[in-house]
Amino acid sequence: MPPVIKLLRPQQWLKNLFVFMPLFFSGNMLHIVPALASVIAFLSFSAAASAIYALNDLIDVEADRLHPTKRFRPIAAGLISPVTAIATLVILAAVAIALPMMLPQPAALYTIIIIGAYLILNIAYTLWLKQFALIDIFIIALGFVLRVAAGGAAALIPVSHWIIIMTFLLALFLALCKRRDDISLYRNEGKKMRRNIDKYNLSYINQAITMVATIMLVSYIMYTLSPEVEARFGTNLVYVTSIFVLAGLLRYMQLATVYDRTGSPTRILLHDRFIQITVLAWLLTFAAIIYC
Repeated sequence: MPPVIKLLRPQQWLKNLFVFMPLFFSGNMLHIVPALASVIAFLSFSAAASAIYALNDLIDVEADRLHPTKRFRPIAAGLISPVTAIATLVILAAVAIALPMMLPQPAALYTIIIIGAYLILNIAYTLWLKQFALIDIFIIALGFVLRVAAGGAAALIPVSHWIIIMTFLLALFLALCKRRDDISLYRNEGKKMRRNIDKYNLSYINQAITMVATIMLVSYIMYTLSPEVEARFGTNLVYVTSIFVLAGLLRYMQLATVYDRTGSPTRILLHDRFIQITVLAWLLTFAAIIYC
């Protein structure tokens, strides 16, 4: 992969698929206008996220050089100069703001505001806020909520409180699992990859992961059994999808606590067959409920 493309971390764009959630759950996946609007939101968020990745690599270059895998990132490996990285992130940020202008009003304005909020929040995170324990993982989770909000704004689809809650809890769970990987690396190799890593420990992070996973599963079951959801989808079988959520959570917790393999949620999604099957089964079951 060319160094400039690698700097963008295109594999991480999988996270930006969250912008399609309002489109999917509203039953508008087959409607061309909202679908195209969601694609624009996806591309805009991908550019914004890549700009933040480039900034992060610039700021964390010295720490990345000590990490067993991050040391191969283009800036840390000396494959891209800081000047090139700065120029790349400025162009990407401009593209992220410009793309939503293709949308009609007021969708364009709403989407630009959300993308702008994401950029400002994550610049603050990269430069300062990530040194504060708990605040760091809450900002990561909020970033996923903004992705969902951008998808809804671009397609002018109201975003339900259920989607917001579940997205936030899932992102918080993944962020905690990622911090667990950092703690394991610190304990095993003495490498402090984050300045706030000593504000966490394995006992605390394991309890936090269990707590968030429990809240998420209970919230999801409440969602599937709520009368408003049954009325909207015209069936009381939504609860069937809970089995896939439970299976996915248990598998991810197994990867975290047994195998210490939660450093990259994207890599897990791309390579773990069990996770892939549960996600696909969940999507297909929901698609059958909504579109059939």
